Amino acid sequence: MLTFKIVEFDFKEKKTLEERKMATVGGIKEVDGNQNSLEIESLARFAVDEHNKKQNSLLQFEKIVNTKVQVVSGTMHHITLEALDGDKKKVYEAKVWEKPWMHFKELQEFKYIGDAPSGSSS
Repeated sequence: MLTFKIVEFDFKEKKTLEERKMATVGGIKEVDGNQNSLEIESLARFAVDEHNKKQNSLLQFEKIVNTKVQVVSGTMHHITLEALDGDKKKVYEAKVWEKPWMHFKELQEFKYIGDAPSGSSS
């Protein structure tokens, strides 16, 4: 009986590990260390420019606050950024879908989150 319980426990443990692996496929993951890389900054600037074209806005990119990625058919970049709207710094979330092998890049979403904390600088 003791052996049976160990086998049962091991089976449950493997199943749980497998379930955890499956849950992360396509999941959104934090970008470690290089969120202010030139590549990510270029994507953030692209998002602001595309938003400006679509909404006839004049936002100016300031800085990246946070970045996450999600593997889809390509990569979905979830970028939290600060931009100047007139003289006010505001925080936005942008989703940029990228397929580098096809030279494809598209702004999927751009939404206002709130005003930037006072004292935040570039």
